[in-house]
Amino acid sequence: MDDGSLRAEEIVRDQAGLRSRYPEPSGLVQNKILHRIDRHARAFIGLSPFLVIATAGADGSADASPRGDAPGFVTVADETTLLIPDRRGNNLCDSLSNVVQNPKVGLVFFVPGVNETLRVNGGAAITTDPAVLQPMAVDGKVPTSALRVTVAQLYFHCGKALIRSRLWDPAVQIERGSFPTLGKILADQIKGLDTAETDSRLENSYRNHLY
Repeated sequence: MDDGSLRAEEIVRDQAGLRSRYPEPSGLVQNKILHRIDRHARAFIGLSPFLVIATAGADGSADASPRGDAPGFVTVADETTLLIPDRRGNNLCDSLSNVVQNPKVGLVFFVPGVNETLRVNGGAAITTDPAVLQPMAVDGKVPTSALRVTVAQLYFHCGKALIRSRLWDPAVQIERGSFPTLGKILADQIKGLDTAETDSRLENSYRNHLY
């Protein structure tokens, strides 16, 4: 019989409690972790048009941000160094602000049609050196800065998450009109915005100001 009381939620609070719930990773999983960019990782990065970067501020506040461009937009400078251009965005600079405070970053690279992903962890610094940025120009537009990522840990992640989500399956794509446009969302969230005008401004930005 329900007496209306709430059961205390069980929270994992330490490593011992965590490991008691999960088996140790297999030898294969432990041995696949590399500390340099091998030929397979280099090829994957060259095919990747999209990644997610995770950063954290000095106070531990976390952020995850998408980065995308033509395949190969991330430069493999050497076997431990990646260069990621910072293209035009919203100018909040959340990731860059975090890197200034805390250089630790995590990256996940995606390749459309491939269920496996590539994970990279390491340290980052923001470069504004013209010699670094100029080769990254697109349509004559040079990025304002780039992240120089020094690889500490790298490994391929199995495809279970993407298989379960059917991420690349066109059959599960929603009909775009079933979800509001960003202009509508912003107009609902910010008093005084007009949906049509905001959508028009966004479309102009997408069409004419990607770089």
